[in-house]
Amino acid sequence: MAQAAPVGNEPDELESFISNSLVISEISHLSQQVGQQASTLVVNAMGFLGVPYRRGGNTAENGFDCSGFVRAMFEQTVGLILPRRAREQAESTQPIDPKDLQPGDLVFFNTMRQKFSHVGIYLGDHKFIHSPKPGERVRVDDMRQAYWERRFTGARRVPANSEQP
Repeated sequence: MAQAAPVGNEPDELESFISNSLVISEISHLSQQVGQQASTLVVNAMGFLGVPYRRGGNTAENGFDCSGFVRAMFEQTVGLILPRRAREQAESTQPIDPKDLQPGDLVFFNTMRQKFSHVGIYLGDHKFIHSPKPGERVRVDDMRQAYWERRFTGARRVPANSEQP
């Protein structure tokens, strides 16, 4: 699957993000702001921080690629089975205006000269969680970083009534 990640994102940045009281506060208030499913989805996804990237991976035991991570989080948490590839996930979800992003929405990036070659789960405050590329691990990044900002191709919402395969 897609490979993506800016260079120089140090582990201490991730630790600092996780320990940031604003993030903890956001997570604890998610159920009030966007509903229990989105809150559960985000909290569940955060539990997989540090799982290694693996092309074609879709389990914590073997590692995740970007779309495998998103698919696993939705299946485990919400009970919805999304398509396997990032492009297919974009095609099967509802486009939304980026200003309307809510935790649990999907964010897409062009990282391999394809409009929807990378996907992550939006957390709030311009942050998203994803499995970036070989040699990296599931982590949180800021969409305002120049690397991500230049490659952002859209925001999508998974309909509550998504069909099962």
